[in-house]
Formats: sequence, structure tokens, C-alpha cells
Amino acid sequence: MEVRSAVVPAAGLGTRFLPASKSVPKELMPIGDRPALQHVIDEAVAAQFDHIVVVSNVAKPAVEHYLTPDPQLIADLRERGRDDTADRLAAMGRDWTVDIVYQERPLGLGHAVGCAADVVLGDAFAVMLPDEIMGGHSLLERMTSTCRETGGGVVGLLQVPSDEVSAYGVIEPDGSMVNGVIAVRGLVEKPATIDAPSDLIVIGRYVLTVDVFDRIRALTPGTGGELQLTDALREQAASGPFHGVLCEEERWDTGNPVGFALAAVDLGLRDPIVGPALSAHLDSLR
Repeated sequence: MEVRSAVVPAAGLGTRFLPASKSVPKELMPIGDRPALQHVIDEAVAAQFDHIVVVSNVAKPAVEHYLTPDPQLIADLRERGRDDTADRLAAMGRDWTVDIVYQERPLGLGHAVGCAADVVLGDAFAVMLPDEIMGGHSLLERMTSTCRETGGGVVGLLQVPSDEVSAYGVIEPDGSMVNGVIAVRGLVEKPATIDAPSDLIVIGRYVLTVDVFDRIRALTPGTGGELQLTDALREQAASGPFHGVLCEEERWDTGNPVGFALAAVDLGLRDPIVGPALSAHLDSLR
């Protein structure tokens, strides 16, 4: 099974980050030394994906500009001796390619993923939500391996206290977890705590077989005319095979200003240049 493309939904307007997101897309705001979008791309490339599909919005031209190669900038950086930065910029088109597609209206995550149908390469693909930054690429690698081994879709999972499940999509397990992998019978969106089929929530990493596009096209719009990805995945799980892989690495939810700030501090502390000064500053505030 060929798995090459990673789809990054980035069409939202980032209303929680207004007024800054009025001119700077939230996906391009820096977390440490990189914008959130680059963190996700780097994770995908490290997991051997060589084709990135960004689902954007025409109101966010900066996203397209960021992803457009700039040979002159690369040349200028090399003249200044900044080869490391130049090499990172040169990787686009050399180590990985990018397609940008547009979601004209905010019609849900399912609709956003469906916008990528015509450009996705291979038999399966990843969906990576840029609101979630991972501490590495091992989860995505394990999910991809599980997809290849089983021939079915895979979702990333996180175990949470039972009183928190009502805020998330929750899986209905089909058996027990083995080495961090569990078969999935169904998915429930934001169940009441008493009705939740498990304490395993779906996080923003998916590896899906391309038949999910047919299921998205067949969806009936729900509240606000939105097409929910969970509904398409529920149908995939019902026809199987479908699995979940437990996340065993660090994860930051940057979809709100507090989570974004915490990720920036945590990752900043690990930066060899910024880290020592940031650590000293935080110590001085105690």
C-alpha cells in the first residue's frame, strides 16, 4: 500500500487568535523557531511522507507565499553563511513537494479533507491537524505501518480521564489493545461521560485509505451545513478494518492561546540558542 501524501487542513480563520490572525494566519505564528505549519510538515517528512497537501483559504495568501520556493532568498542566505537555514528552505521541491487547494467556505473538517481528493497520491494518506504539535514522528510512523499491515484506516488516540471524554470524539473498541494498537468498531462524537464507550479519544492524526473520499462525498450535511470527518470514519470502522494507535509521545494542543503559549515555552526551552536565556528568565520570575 502506497502512503505518500499528508493533508494539512489550514483553512480556518483562527478567530481565537484575533486580532493577530487578521493579518497573520495562525498556522504561520511561530512556536519556537518554526511556525506551526512547518512543525507539522517536518513531522510528516520525518515519517517518510514526500507530498504535502495544504487546504487553505483564499483569505490567507500568506500561506501560499510561505510555501512558494524563493531561490533568491536561499542564495542570499548562503552568501551570509546561513547554510543550515538555506538547506531547510531548499528542501521544498527537493525532499518534498506541495500542493495547495482551497476550501471556499468553512463546511467542516470532512469537507476540508474532501477538498484534497484530486491531488492526493497513493492508496492511503495522512491527515494532520496543525492545531496539534507532536514531540516527534513516531506516532505517525506507527499509524502508517498499521495502515499498511491491516489495509484499513487508523486514528491517533490519547487516553484521558473519563470525566474529560465528553469534549472529544471517542472510539468504541473492538477487543483489547495490543502493543498500543486496538481495533475500532465505531466512533462517538462528544458522548456524555456515562455513555462513552471508552476513555480513548481521537486526536488530530489520521492515516486513511482513499475510499474515505467517497464516504465524505456521500455524507449528509449536519449542523451549519458541515460535513463531519467523524461520520465518514464511523462508516469506515463499521465496514472494517479500522484501528487506533495510542500516542506515546509529547503533544501540545495549540488551538487556543494558552496551549499555544505553553508549546512555545516548552519548545523554546529545548532550543540550544534560545533555551538558556529563556530558562534563566523563567527562573528569575520564581
